[in-house]
Amino acid sequence: MPESIMPVRPIRLLLSDVDGTLVTRDKVLSQANIDAVRRLGEHGIGFTVTSARPPQGLAMLIKPLRIELPVSGFNGGLFTQPDFKVIEERRIGLAEAKAALAAFDDAGVSVWLFTAEHWVVRDPEGPRVDHETFTIGYPPRIVEEFDDALLGAAIKMVGVSDDHPALAELEARMQAAFGARIAASRSQVYYLDITHPNATKGTVVDRLATLLRIDATEIATIGDSANDVAMFERSGFAIAMGNANETVRAKAQAVTGSNEESGFAQAVERYLLA
Repeated sequence: MPESIMPVRPIRLLLSDVDGTLVTRDKVLSQANIDAVRRLGEHGIGFTVTSARPPQGLAMLIKPLRIELPVSGFNGGLFTQPDFKVIEERRIGLAEAKAALAAFDDAGVSVWLFTAEHWVVRDPEGPRVDHETFTIGYPPRIVEEFDDALLGAAIKMVGVSDDHPALAELEARMQAAFGARIAASRSQVYYLDITHPNATKGTVVDRLATLLRIDATEIATIGDSANDVAMFERSGFAIAMGNANETVRAKAQAVTGSNEESGFAQAVERYLLA
């Protein structure tokens, strides 16, 4: 765990992860976190979110947090306005999607596919389908196979497995095999996300800086998972949740409480409004 420090430059935007950060294990957004976002606005600090979820899966946050800035789903694969009007999307690419599907199938993991409009699965009884339905607020479309039309439209693919060590090994193998052709990282210990190589939370920081005409060093980031490290590395100040693992915490400048104790709100008060 790094020794906590304070931001060197004034912060003009806080970019937050969602699951494991803003919401609890049961997907509850605490009043403390809602109040913390309101206080950011009162101090002239903008706020938005980035997530491995599809943008529509962020709907439960938009109104209570009064988000007015662009939001990013699929780890940066799809940018939308808060009303989900698409700003830009980055598809994986047909050849890369086919290769990723083959790698997932060879490893024996369940596979999900997301386009801008749909979440698509082959096995509705597969691992964590019910969990994801609850999390994002809508059910998947069921198909027998992922055809070229779906694979060509894919913005994110997910390998799903409750064998966490095996999925971590698959992550390393796919990163080595695909190199810069795709981005492969786990958003949860049971989800291995595949996106366009420029669809990472690090590129979300850069894109928001451009859209809002601020410097990336004026953006603070907060998160808990391996896929959040990319935005830690691009932002001016990074905060890891207390529930993050040691590797993620070591990449941040500060560590706050867990998502079960409104660690997000604690971080806002301690590091951004102090």
